[in-house]
Amino acid sequence: MTVPAYDPENIFAKILKGIIPSVKLYEDEDTLAFMDVMPQAPGHLLVIPKQGSRNILDADPVVLARLMPVVQKLAIAVKQAFEADGVYIAQFNEPAAGQTVFHLHFHVIPRHEGVGLKPHSGSMEKIETLTAHAEKIRACLS
Repeated sequence: MTVPAYDPENIFAKILKGIIPSVKLYEDEDTLAFMDVMPQAPGHLLVIPKQGSRNILDADPVVLARLMPVVQKLAIAVKQAFEADGVYIAQFNEPAAGQTVFHLHFHVIPRHEGVGLKPHSGSMEKIETLTAHAEKIRACLS
């Protein structure tokens, strides 16, 4: 079975191009992290490579090598910022696995013991809330 090609017009590619706004949290030469607009928990963020790939199945290993330390750094910061008991990191590949945006991305979600996750298909969070959460996480990156 052939994997479909990367679509450079996907929503995350448009965020990278500045066509669609986002609450940016962290950026370097290779990666961008921003707040998820439909968070499953306060502090839910996304980390993406700037180089386009559909998912982990077609990603350049060099891109993955640069991306994973950023995922780790943000997981540590979000755990501290939200005084979480743990951090859930999720990455989906193709529709059968739950992927809905076809640009490689990692969900980083702080978790608290006994508190469930909200559905990801819910309503969009207020921009003020996402901005406040991003500031809280950014403060823990230093």
